[in-house]
Order: sequence, then structure tokens, then C-alpha cells
Amino acid sequence: MKSDTIAAIATGMTDSGIGIVRISGEDAVMIVDKIYRSKSGKYCFHDFKSHSIHYGYIVNKGKIIDEVMVSLMISPNSYTAEDTVEINCHGGVLMVKNILETVIENGARLAEPGEFTKRAFLNGRIDLSKAEAVMDIIHSKNKFSLENSIRQLRGSVSEIIRELREDIIYEIAFIESALDDPEHISLDGYHERLQEKTESILGRLKKLIDSAENGKIMKEGIHTVIIGKPNAGKSSFLNLLVGEEKAIVTDIAGTTRDVLEESISLNGIQLNIIDTAGIRFTEDAVEKIGVERARKFAKEADLIVYVVDVSVPLDESDYDIIHMISDKKFVILLNKTDLPVLATEDMVRDEIKKRSEKNILPEVRFIKTSMKENEGIDVFEETIKELFFNGEILLNDEVVITNMRHKEAVMDAYESMLQVKESLENNMPEDFYSIDLMSCYESLGRIIGEEIGEDLMNEIFSQFCMGK
Repeated sequence: MKSDTIAAIATGMTDSGIGIVRISGEDAVMIVDKIYRSKSGKYCFHDFKSHSIHYGYIVNKGKIIDEVMVSLMISPNSYTAEDTVEINCHGGVLMVKNILETVIENGARLAEPGEFTKRAFLNGRIDLSKAEAVMDIIHSKNKFSLENSIRQLRGSVSEIIRELREDIIYEIAFIESALDDPEHISLDGYHERLQEKTESILGRLKKLIDSAENGKIMKEGIHTVIIGKPNAGKSSFLNLLVGEEKAIVTDIAGTTRDVLEESISLNGIQLNIIDTAGIRFTEDAVEKIGVERARKFAKEADLIVYVVDVSVPLDESDYDIIHMISDKKFVILLNKTDLPVLATEDMVRDEIKKRSEKNILPEVRFIKTSMKENEGIDVFEETIKELFFNGEILLNDEVVITNMRHKEAVMDAYESMLQVKESLENNMPEDFYSIDLMSCYESLGRIIGEEIGEDLMNEIFSQFCMGK
């Protein structure tokens, strides 16, 4: 690990009230000694206590650069577990850059992306899952993602992974000890005990895997695609959700010819919405491209919102859409209910039943809406919660996996435990159990960084911002 002293701007590169330049490493205090002056003209930063903050000036070649507050954190009681100094200055972009350049001129080097957090990991202050939670906090798009990321930073994932690894390594050690010293350590009855332990571990791993679907949605949002015939009210629906005129709305069918993307929050649920061109048979070359894009996005969606214009009869375009969405999670908006109804809920339901695979009617959620009267949006919000979160979005003590790297590692661990189970069922020799148990142990170790290569570690931290 590099042990030199690093520095970077820890706040956003925009004009603001405060900017922070962070310095970490064995020479951090010495560097600040060179450039800090108190109001009385003294400096001697080495004389200050850890976790103290000091008012003064940053100077360069005898010239005052800025009036600052400087905080001091002495190793190991800092974010990086190294001596760390943070210069809180005025937040103009030029000012913050000037102070960073002064720090670098006096012995620091520019930090690499994520290097502060990487040092915290390498110095043993946090494990890898906590380090990744730092980045998740920064990029959280909704309150549920933020709360879950904070829980992961506090160790919700680390704790359960360490508990599982402790259980597994105990069994490995017992088997190895018994094989090395059979006269004193008996394996009588161990087969049944390990079977019970294996089922317990499999159950806990399966619970983590099952949490990943909601975890992905919680972190990234619900990939939502609005489809329907031209002039059904798709763009009006998007405008109501967003709260402003994002999409052009006219009485002319085919106004929307390309996709329009927006991200909104409904009571903390993130919807990444795509409004698509109306699906119909057309000879217009541009509109035809828009329709094909609508089909493509619908295939990749977590949720499809199918807007039906109930003031006109169902036709071939509706039948085409119904066939397209039959294997997806979808909500049907029966729109324009303020007009005489020519396409009823029962009609739509019958068509879905006809076109669903094996003639099995999927669970369908109908919502009566009138974009003109602003009706049905509240019901839509509640329906989303039922579809994805069983009606409630609660963050209790349950561990939720939101990181795909973690999910893959848990799935690898689960497969290894299935091998243990199979070996037990086939009465294989005990050393077979030990091999697969160790494989499970190592897979889980990748989550917290105890079984990870340097290349992967560098890749993970390269995704961090510069000052973190």
C-alpha cells in the first residue's frame, strides 16, 4: 500500500458556502504546519490535540490565501486511520483549487478516486462491504436506498456474513481436527449434526438472495415503461407524475415519436419512467422507429404501465400490446373515464386471458383514471407498493442485499453449500464436506474483502469520487 500523503477536494466542484480540502498520511500535519497561521501568527500544528478545530489562515510564500477553519484528526482515530487534516475554506471553485495546489506544492500528492476510503479499508477501519456502502450513500436516489446504505455502513451486511463464516470455519476446523486426530476427536453422529447446520446455512443464504430483487429496486429504482395506443393519455400521465409539462400533449395521434425519460419519486419509491411512442400499425418511417423502440424498452422493463383509452373500442393494436405484456409485471390504466366507456375492464380482462400463455390469467391491476380530472394517481402509488413491496416499504432489522457483487458471491456460497448437502446425502467422505465448506467460506469472504484480488479492489475504488 502507498504510504505517502494524499490530498483532494472533498466537496462538490461548484460555488458554495464552504469547500473542504482533505489531507491524509504521515506528513499531513507537517504539511499543514507549513501553510497554516493562527490569528495570532502562531502555527505549530503538531501541538494541537486530536479532534480539534482551529481558526486561522492558509498562506503561501507569506501571502494569505484564505481565512479558514482547520480540523485535526490523529491516527488511528480518523476516517482513513491515518493522520488527517481538513481545511474548511470559502467554497468558490477557484479558492478551493488554490488551497489544494498549495497543499500539493508543500508535499502532498493528488489522491486517486476513492483513495481515502481505500486506505480506510486497507488500514482495517472498515471492511469492503462498508466501503461500498459509502459510495451507495453518495449515489442514493431515494430515502429507502439511503437508509439501507446507512445500515450497511453500520455493518448490517458485515455482521451476517461474519456470523456465517464463523459457523462455516468452525465446521471446517472440526472436520480437519477429527481427520488429523481420530483417536481423540470422534466423528460419530457428526453427519446428522452437519446436515442440520447445512440446512440452516442454506436457509440464511437463500434469504439474502431473495432480498436482492427488492434491494436492486430500492437502490436503482423501478424501470417503468408507459405504453399504449396513440392518444391514449400516456404523455398526460407522465406529466401528472412529474408535475410539469415534460411531454407534448395534443389531440393529434402519434405526437410522441421517440422515448422520453424521467426519474421521479413517489412516496420514496424511485420510478425511472420511459414514455414511448403510441403502438399502432403505421407506414410513417419515423413513427415506425418509435414504435420499435417502445417494444424494445417494454421487454427490458421492471414494470409496464399500459394506458387504455376506454372511450374507443379495443382494436388490433390493443391486442398486440396485451400479448406483449402478458409475462411482465404490469398495471392497466383505464383512462378517459370522464367520457362514455366503450372498452370496459371486463373486455380488457377477457383479452388478457385469451392471449396469456397457457390461458392462465395473470394477476391484473386495473386503475380507473382521468388525466383531465387528475383522478387515479393516488391509487397508482399504492398499487406500486403492493406490486413490489407487498404493500409496505419498511426497513426493519432484515438485511437487504443491494449490491450485485454481493449477490453473486452469496449465490456462489449457496451453490457450495448445495454441494455439501449432496455429499451428505451420498455419504461421501468427510474431506469432501471440508472442500465445499471452504469454497463457501471464501465466496462470502469476497463480500467483506477478506478474499479479494488487487485488480478487483482497484476496480471497486476507481468508481468512487476523487475526494472520497
